[in-house]
Amino acid sequence: MNRREFLQRSLALGAVAAYPVSAWPAEARHANDVIELGPAKVKVSRMAIGTGSFGGGHSSNQMRKLGARGVADLWWNGYDKGVFFWDSADSYGSHAAIKLALKRIPRERVTILTKSDAGTAEKVKADLDRFRQEMGTDYIDIVLLHGRMEPEWDQKAKGALDVLSEAKEKKLVRTVGISCHSVEAMKRAAKSPWLDVCMTRINPAGLRMDAPTDTVLPVLAELKANGKGIIGMKVLGEGQLADRVDEALRFAVTKDAVHCFTIGCESRAEFEGNFARIAKVSQPA
Repeated sequence: MNRREFLQRSLALGAVAAYPVSAWPAEARHANDVIELGPAKVKVSRMAIGTGSFGGGHSSNQMRKLGARGVADLWWNGYDKGVFFWDSADSYGSHAAIKLALKRIPRERVTILTKSDAGTAEKVKADLDRFRQEMGTDYIDIVLLHGRMEPEWDQKAKGALDVLSEAKEKKLVRTVGISCHSVEAMKRAAKSPWLDVCMTRINPAGLRMDAPTDTVLPVLAELKANGKGIIGMKVLGEGQLADRVDEALRFAVTKDAVHCFTIGCESRAEFEGNFARIAKVSQPA
């Protein structure tokens, strides 16, 4: 990191630190707190264990380094500590890890999220059938259309939205939404009657985000006001906030920005470190 980048990051962190906390928690918050997410009130742990660090092309850091067995081991370890929210995607290649992990844990005891890049009714219908087969489950808790950037994402993928709505009615999917990769798409999500859940990039330094943090926060407030569930991603700036982990986690758990968040841990030690830090940094002032 050069001097200019360091100064920009420091200024961003200082500015966002002043963003008001709606109500500082009366007690420490924990990674394994149970949250009811979105209109369907799907139960999730405050932290999800993600599988998509530098993910794409049916691969990710987690799958490259750990394989399906290693990722399943992360989920098993998290489950033992009360973290039962599993974040996967077709593009990460992590469905095989879900199938393996479910051999040890009853399906109804965990919340599974996955993402589809589908833009048509035919593609998302085929994806839902394939995903459930790959995971070894009859239903998926949360399905998101992956990486939406266009302001008109809902109109351009209307057929896919209709299929997901039908899947909800058939109880193949419990709740639906998008993972967001632009502020314009996020603003549309806040007004969408179809959308239940929005996954969005948020951290105090504005790293690996769609816009500066102070631009994103008001849109998140609108999403919340409209009853949408918000899942934070890139809360550690995809590793770029390794020197500011406490500040980033404090922001994620105490600012009124997200309901829960996902972190792509790559080892048990990394998961356990974040698990312990979350309770520590959210202690009442």
